[in-house]
Amino acid sequence: MTARGLKMNILITGAAGFVGRNLVENLKCIRDGKNKTRPALSIGEIFEYDLNNTEEELDEWCKRADFVFNLAGVNRPKDTAEFKTGNYGFASKLLEHLKAHKNTCPVMLSSSIQATLAGRFGTSEYGLSKRDGEKLFFDYSEETGAKVYVYRFPNLVGKWVKPNYNSAVGTFCNNIANGLPITVNDPNVELEMLFIDDLVEEMFDAMEGHPHRCDYPAADEKWNGLTPDPKENGRYCYSPVTHKATLGRIVELLKTFHDQPETLVMPAIAPGSFEKKLYSMYLSYLPKEKVAFPLHMNTDDRGSFTELLKTADHGQFSVNISKPGITKGQHWHNSKWEFFIVVSGHGLIRERKIGTDEVMEFEVSGDRIEAVHMLPGYTHNIINLSQTENLVTLMWANELFDSDHPDTFFEKV
Repeated sequence: MTARGLKMNILITGAAGFVGRNLVENLKCIRDGKNKTRPALSIGEIFEYDLNNTEEELDEWCKRADFVFNLAGVNRPKDTAEFKTGNYGFASKLLEHLKAHKNTCPVMLSSSIQATLAGRFGTSEYGLSKRDGEKLFFDYSEETGAKVYVYRFPNLVGKWVKPNYNSAVGTFCNNIANGLPITVNDPNVELEMLFIDDLVEEMFDAMEGHPHRCDYPAADEKWNGLTPDPKENGRYCYSPVTHKATLGRIVELLKTFHDQPETLVMPAIAPGSFEKKLYSMYLSYLPKEKVAFPLHMNTDDRGSFTELLKTADHGQFSVNISKPGITKGQHWHNSKWEFFIVVSGHGLIRERKIGTDEVMEFEVSGDRIEAVHMLPGYTHNIINLSQTENLVTLMWANELFDSDHPDTFFEKV
């Protein structure tokens, strides 16, 4: 980083690409004070270099940069010779501009796990070009003393991945979200995935001067040659949070996400889990006509009842609308319990323990929102006290409704 209190100018090559676009927008959030989770970072100008920029701009930005992210590269060329030009030639030009201005700011290189040339990547032209680029950066560091952070990325996934390009996960998300066919040749193939939000956090770590470092041991009985070995002074850098899943599992989850508007079932999405991150990625591909979807309203003369959301292990949410003067409920449960939360209108909730005459009453209003337990073994109802306005109540039950075992028994309060 620059001296404390000074703002860092950031140069990003390949700024219009998947990683570049995500990094640029998140840097802007720090620069503009929208993201306050990185108080050590003070961002000045963000130089966005891509194919439409000139070499004169690149030269000027190399002069002024305090940190460089080299994300530019070629991964789907028409001719394999383009690997050398795009992944080695441009990197060489970038470093020459930095040397011309005697700018020894830190430089990050976006490489690939294919550069290990391990296993199936042993003859990869792409991997060879990436390894040559890595050597170029390491030589540059030895020559100039500049810090270089070389990252070998696995499969990169997340919002804004271009479908039908170089990400099977991006293609699956796009096609399933848009009702298009997909092809899975072998559902047992396992992918290691690095989600873009986790990568961006690692990039921030690098800017703060504490990237995660590692080495890549040669393949043997312990190491497959592709797995980073964390080391404080390792030659390479890596993002520590990745996820592994088979193609079959990925497609299974995506189909569950696709069906959610019909089933209303939300699968378990624990904090930091693969499922949570994949769901977020999937949603970013939804076409406009699927962003909003209708819910089935069960209506009668008393009002309506609509199921909103069902979770795999945390019950379900519903909304109940009672017309003026209407009483609803009048039933009890053995083990099921609920929350009633009035969000609009004025009502009365009454509960009576089965076998007794004692009644608890709770006056509720959308002007003073509170949650009221519907206790197991208590018959309960809710009364709209208004003669002119609907009573709107958000309801949560601790379990999904099971028509074979409804655990719901009529009895007036």
